[in-house]
Amino acid sequence: MEKITLNVKEVAQMLDLSEDFIYKLTREKKIPHVRIGSRILFKRHSIEEWLSQAEEQCI
Repeated sequence: MEKITLNVKEVAQMLDLSEDFIYKLTREKKIPHVRIGSRILFKRHSIEEWLSQAEEQCI
């Protein structure tokens, strides 16, 4: 069964970006995420949709 949430490291690997850049995107509220306590989590589906929407804006 595939995980539905990802942490910062996993999103960075998935998008081939640095963890620092993912933290920057979360601070600027430019990437969908949720904070639970001190943890930052991302729904896999939301990240995939966000990436698709970004791609459509470039077309």
